[in-house]
Amino acid sequence: MFRHLTALMMLVLLGMSLPAPATAQGTAPAPDRSATGGAQTLEDILARQRGEKIDDSFRRDATGGEAQSAPGLGPLGGASDSEIWRALRYNEADTRASAGGELGQVLVQDGGMRWLLFREGPLLKYGGWLLLGTIALLALFYLLRGRVRVDAAATGRTITRFQFFERFSHWLLAGSFILLGLTGLLTLMGRKFIAPYMGKEFNANLLVASKFIHNNVAWAFMLGLIFVFVLWVWHNIPNRSDLTWFAQGGGIVGKKHPPAKKFNAGQKIVFWSVILLGASISASGLSLLFPFEMPLFAKSFGILNDIGVMGWIGQEPLPTHLAPQEEMQYAQLWHAIVAFVLMAVIIAHIYIGTLGMEGALDAMTSGEVDEAWAKQHHSIWLDEVKAKEAEGASRTATPAE
Repeated sequence: MFRHLTALMMLVLLGMSLPAPATAQGTAPAPDRSATGGAQTLEDILARQRGEKIDDSFRRDATGGEAQSAPGLGPLGGASDSEIWRALRYNEADTRASAGGELGQVLVQDGGMRWLLFREGPLLKYGGWLLLGTIALLALFYLLRGRVRVDAAATGRTITRFQFFERFSHWLLAGSFILLGLTGLLTLMGRKFIAPYMGKEFNANLLVASKFIHNNVAWAFMLGLIFVFVLWVWHNIPNRSDLTWFAQGGGIVGKKHPPAKKFNAGQKIVFWSVILLGASISASGLSLLFPFEMPLFAKSFGILNDIGVMGWIGQEPLPTHLAPQEEMQYAQLWHAIVAFVLMAVIIAHIYIGTLGMEGALDAMTSGEVDEAWAKQHHSIWLDEVKAKEAEGASRTATPAE
């Protein structure tokens, strides 16, 4: 079930990353190719540029009698150069590679251009605007709402909100994600925003360092993700108090302070966003680190096709036979798209935990919060903790003689 949900989310976020199969209505009519002797025409080229689907069997099948078994660079016999290259492009040639295995046998893989154009175009553009837009909205919200203050005066009595290992796990996850986010952005944006101003050599050295940090800090992120899930999953199960929290704006919109357990509804959204998106980022990251041992997308596309998801939206089935390069291209795009979404969520989380709410940062630094703060933001949790303390005190109390 989890794999099906992951595959469905993958389709929603990545479905437009590379050109999807077009519907029958979007298929361009076959042009008259008599003037070119059956070869492609200008209209074929323009149709591809417009994103229309064309029937390329006139090229795919025109590989010649000996094109699929031509002995390399020797005499070509009855096959022309064009036929040889078409056979290579459509993986119809019977090639042999002395090294590289399956990867080395892929000599032409034109999907790389679509990947590059999307990576340097929509991914960079919309991902950057998502982060900048999130920051701008939070700045506007701060100007309108201001900081959420503690209404009552501090009591001077503190209560332990998070134990040491909880704080360690949080900062392990948070610190590693910040490093991964920064190095990922440098890798994605360096060619456009750093190399023109700091030089290509500086950018190249920066990318080498970023790659080293990114690949190694990823293990700390995955470990922190496991720790946080095990520690807090039971506290983040939705309950009825979450409905009250939403109805009263979470105490952030308006002046009411709804009751909440250890984690309120907003924190639960952040928790599940981190767990689900973080797990997806980890899966695609592992696929990039081990592309031949852990291919991800061909199997996921197969699941989506079996469910019939593409038919729901009027599309043809997704490809289930992908070259190693295609697996890595899809994995890289998926990795970046989900990372952008999670970075936006974490920016909002950082705002609430620092500038947006008075006293919130204490919970993850010292682990202690004032009772006035706990009563205002997590009154149900405070009552539960006090009840346990009273119960423990009554058990250890010495009977009067």
